[in-house]
Amino acid sequence: MIHKEEFSLTGSDQKIIVGDITYDDKNTKAPLVIFVHGFKGFKDWGTHNLVARYFAQNGYRYLKFNLSHSGVTSEKPNDVSDMNTFAANTISKEMLDVDIVLDYALKNLDVSEVFLIGHSRGGGLSILQAANNPHIKGLITWSAIADFSSLWGKEREEEWKKEGKIYVMNARTKEKMPLNLTLFSDFEENKEKLNIIRSAKQINIPWLIIQGDDDVNVPFETAQQLANANPSSKLLKIESANHVYGASHPYYKETLPPQLLQVCEKSILFLNGL
Repeated sequence: MIHKEEFSLTGSDQKIIVGDITYDDKNTKAPLVIFVHGFKGFKDWGTHNLVARYFAQNGYRYLKFNLSHSGVTSEKPNDVSDMNTFAANTISKEMLDVDIVLDYALKNLDVSEVFLIGHSRGGGLSILQAANNPHIKGLITWSAIADFSSLWGKEREEEWKKEGKIYVMNARTKEKMPLNLTLFSDFEENKEKLNIIRSAKQINIPWLIIQGDDDVNVPFETAQQLANANPSSKLLKIESANHVYGASHPYYKETLPPQLLQVCEKSILFLNGL
């Protein structure tokens, strides 16, 4: 039987990281996959729980969590609603959160190594982690970015410095979501450390790059750029797939969209070979 257990940790700025682990009770010592969500994402977005269940049914424990500044609260777990916390996020805070979750897993879940999956911005975070953390055995990125500044656009940086804040649109809710200047300042101050392409070149573990060729958020050329930075990686194109492989939020069906199912199948085949 498939079970899901929740946990909470103290993350950046003493904000709470809420997470859960999905597993099959017949295989409680199964290898552990840790999933890192993307920009404006969260652990219970759309199909994430179905994906976790799929991995658990196919021989893996699947841990997912909300980054501490995701803007998701315990009162509203299915939406980004805490805009003050969301605005105060930085890449360095997210990296610390991932460190905290990895440390928790290694100390409490009877593993000495883990597999990392990251989507979009979470893919960028996972690339940085995989280049530096010896406990990561394999990496999979889904629609990963190659530059954190692509999330706001370099053309907005002068406005940001002048106004102290910019806004990004939530395409689903049409809500304007604030980003404080601290996000940009942190990126500028830590540019080398947060350089995704540089980290991609340093990865020396198996890495599967999955990318749709109809992604308006992250073009297929970005995946090619990542693959070129690390010739040992494997690039897999999902034909006609968008940024979330046919998923949506909310998602009411009980089966995965065909393209996302393909992503999960290919990911598990990759992990099984490690």
